[in-house]
Amino acid sequence: VVDNSIDEAMAGYCTRIEVVLHMDNSVTVRDNGRGIPVDIHPKEKVPAVQVVMTKLHAGGKFDNSAYKVSGGLHGVGVSCVNALSEWLIAEVRQGGKLYRIRFNRGVAERPLAVVGDADDTGTTITFYPDSEIFETLDFNYDTMKSRLRELAYLNKGLTIEISDERVEPARKEVFCYEGGIVSFVESLNRNKETIFENVVYFDATYVDSEIEVAMQYNDSYTDTILAFANNINTEEGGTHLDGFKAAITKVINDYGKKAGILKEADKLSGEDVREGLTAVISVKLAEPQFEGQTKTKLGNSSMRTAVAKSVGEGLGTYLEEHPREAKELILKTITAQRAREAARAARETARRKSALESTTLPGKLADCTDKD
Repeated sequence: VVDNSIDEAMAGYCTRIEVVLHMDNSVTVRDNGRGIPVDIHPKEKVPAVQVVMTKLHAGGKFDNSAYKVSGGLHGVGVSCVNALSEWLIAEVRQGGKLYRIRFNRGVAERPLAVVGDADDTGTTITFYPDSEIFETLDFNYDTMKSRLRELAYLNKGLTIEISDERVEPARKEVFCYEGGIVSFVESLNRNKETIFENVVYFDATYVDSEIEVAMQYNDSYTDTILAFANNINTEEGGTHLDGFKAAITKVINDYGKKAGILKEADKLSGEDVREGLTAVISVKLAEPQFEGQTKTKLGNSSMRTAVAKSVGEGLGTYLEEHPREAKELILKTITAQRAREAARAARETARRKSALESTTLPGKLADCTDKD
């Protein structure tokens, strides 16, 4: 339900989304977008809002004029919420009127009706999960909070409010980040010593897709790279992440050689280059292709080239303009490379030693050192 409101925000119509967890475990999601259309659907002969709520593969994203970018792919989201709810009430504020329709286990109780006046536009959906289907009806506040915070970072300037009325006193948090994914990287790095003073941010538009990247290095030994496609966290990565990794390795190697810090024969690997990196990649594209229904991996091959190109230009320019930070970064990656090689050598020595000890050679015979 929230993702549908986010689609309105990405289309530029919605600035505020409110999520309320009520005492009885029902949930309300309210936005100030355009509101789900209430006019009669030409084919189904019922209001469009009823079609969206009851028919699979229906919704605004199939009509290319409504949303250029949307998180949904198949139009099965909100109709499933309705089918799995004991009751669901959809209210639409449009054209000065307030429309309401109520469903019981996915079936409309009465036709859509005007129940009052409205001075703004938007949609409010309240639903109560069906106890015949779900073992527990208890929503986890922390899970919802972290996902809503993530969405607020990915859509800069959008206000998302979550409140929980099940506890005394009621909890309420509001997320709004004007910095967008730059604020996201800053929060991920907040307790760490960083190499660049400011987060490196660049964005690019490529054909009909938008790419945003924010990155900053810290002094730790692990990397944190989060990749999103249309606000969906692609945990298994995909083409946008591959493009990012390849480009960052190339840019740093090229700059190191150009600045004379790396010799021609030296080559830093991707692992060395990403040590201590915190980055957020967010791409928005019209026709996303995900692998699997869970949408954990992006498959559009065009994104590999697009992300690689924008990172190549954006990071390349940053390194040229900030030689001091660039030098510090390359020295850090060289240290990472040395450490990795030393660890590998130590591992090999240990392996050879154990291989020799297990054979029946007397202890005083040393390992051969000459190949001649």
